[in-house]
Amino acid sequence: MKKIMIMVAIIAIASTKLTFAQSKTDVAFNQLLTAYYDVKNALATDKMDVAKEKVKALSAKVDAIPHKDLPATQHTLWMEQAKIIKAKAAELAAGKDIKAQRKSFESISSAMIKTIRNIPFNSGTVYVQHCPMAKASWLNEKENIENPYYGSMMFDCGDVAETIKSK
Repeated sequence: MKKIMIMVAIIAIASTKLTFAQSKTDVAFNQLLTAYYDVKNALATDKMDVAKEKVKALSAKVDAIPHKDLPATQHTLWMEQAKIIKAKAAELAAGKDIKAQRKSFESISSAMIKTIRNIPFNSGTVYVQHCPMAKASWLNEKENIENPYYGSMMFDCGDVAETIKSK
């Protein structure tokens, strides 16, 4: 009986540690998602300088992901996407005009979409939206279209291509 109690305690401790590690990772990914939305919102409202500042926060959130806690396949995927996000974030921050920033954001969005489809972490519903004019997609925290690729020129151009429910 004593052995069974010890085994149950060990299993409880191990699963608590896994749950804690996963929730810490989820929190970090959700902070990354919020930082991404900040960049998207700046571009959707034609605020080039705000986008430059917000993308620095996005880059810092990439670095803050406790990726070692991820299962092997998710870890590999994250490392690939993180590299893309960081490179394109630096490019966006150095962008001389909003058109160049939006081009960099397109690659950031592709990496974020791939990440959220393969690493379920989102605490809220995420909408994958697509602009047929830009031939590009992005993530949005709202169902209403807020096009970061054309901003005020075509703020509501696009559609919801996919809805990713919270985990």
